[in-house]
Order: sequence, then C-alpha cells, then structure tokens
Amino acid sequence: MKTALILSGGGARAAYQIGVLKAVSELLPDKGKSPFDIICGTSSGALNAAKLACAADNFPAAVHTLEQLWSQLTSNQVHHVGYREVLVSIFKLIGSFFHSGIAHGRPLALLDNTPLAEMLSQHVDFERLGSMIDQEYLHALSITALGYSSGQSLCFFQGSESISPWSSAKRLGIRCQVDYKHIMASLALPGIFPAVRINREYFGDGALRQTAPMSAALHLGADKLFVIGVSGNGRQLYERKKTSHSPSLAQVFGQLINSAFIDAQEEDVEMLRRFNEFAKCMTDDQRQQLNVRPVELLIIEPSVKFDDLAGKFSHYLPSSMRLLLRIIGANQRGGGASLASYILFEEKYCRELIRCGYHDAMKQSDEILAFIQEKPV
Repeated sequence: MKTALILSGGGARAAYQIGVLKAVSELLPDKGKSPFDIICGTSSGALNAAKLACAADNFPAAVHTLEQLWSQLTSNQVHHVGYREVLVSIFKLIGSFFHSGIAHGRPLALLDNTPLAEMLSQHVDFERLGSMIDQEYLHALSITALGYSSGQSLCFFQGSESISPWSSAKRLGIRCQVDYKHIMASLALPGIFPAVRINREYFGDGALRQTAPMSAALHLGADKLFVIGVSGNGRQLYERKKTSHSPSLAQVFGQLINSAFIDAQEEDVEMLRRFNEFAKCMTDDQRQQLNVRPVELLIIEPSVKFDDLAGKFSHYLPSSMRLLLRIIGANQRGGGASLASYILFEEKYCRELIRCGYHDAMKQSDEILAFIQEKPV
C-alpha cells in the first residue's frame, strides 16, 4: 500500500508545508526512511518535493534542511531585487508590445529568478533520485508544469519501472529524469517568473490548468493521499465587504492566482470525498469489476489567514519590491494583499508560516500517526 504526499503551489506560502512536515518527522517512530512512497509537487511545492524525494532515505534530515532554507530565506535569494533590475523588466515588458508581445532573450517576466536556480542546484542533489528509487526508498516523484504551446498539464515523473505513462483530458504523465529545469518550470508563475524551455516547448507554473491536482498520485499507484493545503478557505466563510473603489491590478491578479493554486485543489478534495462515499456503498465484486477503490485522504488545512499575515510582514520586503507592490495595489488599501502573500520571500514571514504549519499539524497528531501507520480501508 502506497502513501502519497501532495505539495501544492503557493509561492512563499509553501513555507507552511515545512511546518507540517516538521511535525510529521517528530511524530514518526521511525526516524529514517520517508513515510511517503510517492511525492507530488507543483509550483513552489515542487522545490520541497524534490528535496524530500532526493533524500528519501533520511526524511528528518531533509525536512531539517528545508526548514533551515526557508527560515533564512530572503527575496534576493529568489530573484534580483534592485531598482535597476525591476525597471529593466518593466521596460522589456513594455517593449514587447511593439513586437507582437514577444520578448528577445530571456522570456517575459517581472522578476529574474536566476538566484533561485542557483539555490536549487546547491540544496537538491538530483543524482541521488535514481538511487532512492532503485533502493525502494521512493516509488516515484512527479512535478507538474503547464505547456504554453499545447495547453496541456504535464506531469513529469521519475519512478519505478512498474509505472506506465498516462494520457487523459488535457493531462499527460511523462517518464523522464527529473532535474532542476522541471522544478523551475513548475514554479514559473506567469508574468512574475520567466517560462522555462524543456525540449521543444516552454512551460509555466504547474498550478495553471491543473484541474485535478491529486490525479497524478493516483496514476502513480497511491492508495492514500496526505495533502497539505495552502488556504483555509474550505473552512472559512467568504466575506463580501463594501468597497469604495474598483479592483486594483494586484487584486485582480491575486484572485486569478487564488483560482489556480487553491480552487482546483479544494474542488478535487471534495470530488474525492464524494467518490469515496460512492465506492464504500459498492460490494467488493462491484469494485473489482469497475476497478475502483476508496482512497484514504488526510488534509492539513491552514488555520492562518495568509493575506492578513502578509500585511503584517510586507514591510520586510526590499524597498524596490515595496514600491512595485504599492504601485499595483498589492496592499490592504488596494485590496491586493493576497498577491503579496505569494511573493513575500522573507525569513520572518516564512518562519511564522512554518510555526503555523507545525501548530496545525500537531493539533491533528493522532490523525497523522493513524493515517501513516494504518492500512487503507
């Protein structure tokens, strides 16, 4: 029976995942091998997924490394932050308007995330991934990205030879040797970070058009899904506040990002829960005939409101980033604080997210232990 870990996107919000994983590592009686046979990462969750997979033989050490990385993170370790760099990107974007929206050289993006690629190469040893699979510490790692030309959601996976590639509506599973390019492609948030070319196509953030975030894990053979969310919206009431101005650019863009990172996962969770209820009503013969089975699910939902928290820590951003966010309305006054919560790559904000993730997971400690140790229903 195989257990899958689902790490969704969310930019800086992915620091929350580290707090949950830290709690898991402390709760496990076995302090060595990863409790997750399959690890699926999307967007910034792909970075966490890659590190965990490449060090699947020592789960606590991998989590500790990620905690150190996120706890000491600054914006200039993720992207260039100077006024000059930001202005060059803006002028390049404007210049593309006169060339059919196409830029020469580096793909269009507001921020140059070259430092992130360098950090990824330093902290993730992709050469270990094959040996982790061969020694059966790991069944598979998958990284999802969107092909800009095809419009397909591609799941790049490296895993056991028993896994077959798959193809379904707008989704493909492709066997390959996963490396840093797949991670950089998966977290290439459109307009923010540049697209990445893999073979013949450019790819962007994997959360885009990922209508079924948990399907990859099921294709890879998962019987149980451990999902770490990046929003508490599933348990909170949506508020309709009276506004005095039209939506700012950041507010519009923030809602578009929310729809990519949050809505699809929440809907997929609800769909899986309904499917489980349906499968449990069937007899064993009916399940076997239709090739369906209940899939055990445990989701850790954040209790923290990311937008509110980002507002408290946004002043730690470099001055060039604060100016840019203020211009486009990514603040409480402009109604676009949600956008800031995704790009606030600063250690104090990330540390608070780690603390919240740890706290939320510990509140579900009994459920987590039972989920990891028990066989699926």
